[in-house]
Amino acid sequence: MRKLKIFIPIFLILLLISGIAKPIITSESISQKVFRLHILANSDSQHDQNLKLLVKDEILKLSTELFTDAKSVNDARHIAEDNIKAFENTAQQVVEANGYSYNISVTTDKEYFNTREYDGFIMPAGEYNTLKIIIGNGEGHNWWCVMYPSVCISGCTDDFDEIMNDEEKEMLTSSKFIPKFKIIEIYERIKNKILS
Repeated sequence: MRKLKIFIPIFLILLLISGIAKPIITSESISQKVFRLHILANSDSQHDQNLKLLVKDEILKLSTELFTDAKSVNDARHIAEDNIKAFENTAQQVVEANGYSYNISVTTDKEYFNTREYDGFIMPAGEYNTLKIIIGNGEGHNWWCVMYPSVCISGCTDDFDEIMNDEEKEMLTSSKFIPKFKIIEIYERIKNKILS
């Protein structure tokens, strides 16, 4: 009887781990293949939110030209790093053309994101390579998209077929993973705190 009391919790823990381990591994694989754009508005005022969207439009126009030759997430990150000044100048021009004097900060970094839904697919929580643009204080709601593969640039998800394997594509598009995404978020937050 004592062995049974020990075995059952161990068995349940192993079962839980084996059921969650694979989605965690798959979500981490996805985060290593994706380059995201993240734009933070100065504030949540309607004017600042509208300005953020105007900046977004011009950044995406510039990105269409710059990212056409990106063949990997590393290519995308290098292109972004090599063009920080162009992104900064583009955003600053939009801000000033609309009568604002906010400073613009543009960086590339690894940034943690919670699970997010985007045009028919779900990006799992994780740390992603990111081009981050902060308008003014950056205290308003943000806007984000996937620059590589070029979902927000081209407006289609065809590039995912070339970049992602079948398991990764299933995770991005299947609703059966939604309950596991919360567990992945918890795992990623704990991992983030431990590694920070």
